[in-house]
Formats: sequence, C-alpha cells, structure tokens
Amino acid sequence: MRIPAHSVCTAIRDDIVAGVYERGSRLTEELLARRYGVSRVPVREALRTLEAEGFVVTRRHAGACVAEPTEQEASDLLEMRLLLEPLGASRAAQRRTEAHLKVLRGLVRLGQERARRGNSEDLRSLGAWFHETLAQASGSPAMTSTLTQLRHKIAWMYTVEAPADPVESWAEHGAIVDAVARGDGERARAITALHTERSAAAHRLRFGAPERVNGVRNSQHAVNTPSLRH
Repeated sequence: MRIPAHSVCTAIRDDIVAGVYERGSRLTEELLARRYGVSRVPVREALRTLEAEGFVVTRRHAGACVAEPTEQEASDLLEMRLLLEPLGASRAAQRRTEAHLKVLRGLVRLGQERARRGNSEDLRSLGAWFHETLAQASGSPAMTSTLTQLRHKIAWMYTVEAPADPVESWAEHGAIVDAVARGDGERARAITALHTERSAAAHRLRFGAPERVNGVRNSQHAVNTPSLRH
C-alpha cells in the first residue's frame, strides 16, 4: 500500500501500536520501504524519530528493532498521564478558545448519545478525540505533544476494558467541559483527575502475542488506521 513519504512515521507507529510488528522484531529499511511504497530515505528518518519516541531501539548487529518496554516503564506511563491530564484540563480552563469549546461540547453530545445506544467502538474514537482537543485547549504545544505520545504508548502497552457505565463516563466528560467553559481550573483539574484515575484502573497490560508470519501479524486494517485507546 503506497502512502505519502511524510506519513511513513505515522504509519509505522500505528502498525507498532496495533501489534503488526512484534516487540523485539527487526525493522529493516528495505522491507519497510517495500511495505509502504516509499524509498529508504523517509523510512530511515521515521526510524530515527520513532527511536527518539521510545518505540524503536537500535541494537548492535541487529539494527532497528521494536522496543520491548518493561512493566515498570508501562506503569510509569499511566502515572505520567495521571499527572498531566488534570494539569492540561486546568490550563484549558484558562486558555481555551470558543472554537475549542464548540468542539468539546459537540463531542460530549455525540458521546452521550452513543453511550445511551451502547456503541463502544464509536465511544473509543470519540474519547480519544475529546482528550486530544482538551490537550490542545491547554494552549501548550509541548503538553499536547507529550499527552498525544503518552496515549500512543499506552495504547501499545495496554488493552482497555470498556467502562462499566459509559453514560456516567460521558457525564464526567461533560462536567469537565462545564468547568473549562466557566474558567474553573481547580474543578476542571479535580474532575479530570478522578476521570483519568478511573480510566487507568481499566487498563490491562498486554500479554502474549497473536500469531504472526515472519514477525509481521496479518491485519485486515488499513496501514494508517488510528489505534488510540481511551
């Protein structure tokens, strides 16, 4: 499947997160270039970026390989998210724009509607979109980038159980937006902290691996399909 050269990094990252490449498996420039229909130059650049992000490591005599994070590293990621998500919400209460509020309110309406209908797959994507927008509303590109990278890594390392009560979960989303709209940073922080803590409790480390052929799992999904989990 040919994709634009500038999207190679995103495509490889998405496939790592989705488990297409087994942890510890080699990532050769030639095979990746062939898979994504590009030259080896953008693949080489993508691997350097992914190494800086922690998805790839370079090993002596093996070259680029998918990283193999430890349980402690995975646990640290959830703890970092527990600290940063509430801070981002607090900053959003002070810096959000009307455009941010419009998107957040629209997502809450959709989420509450889908929650009542029990459409879990829609809720996952809507939840990811909500938290991405909330991070952007913080007015801090560095925080937005960090939280986005955290969500990618957490999705790679964990599976997430659906909320026992999705309607209540989306009511919390609504309460966050209400606090942000009022400029109440402390309440936005407190509700987001509670919401993120409940979400973290639903995360389960991935164990084992699906059957693969030559280190690459067969997948029916498109190369660039987002795989974020909320």
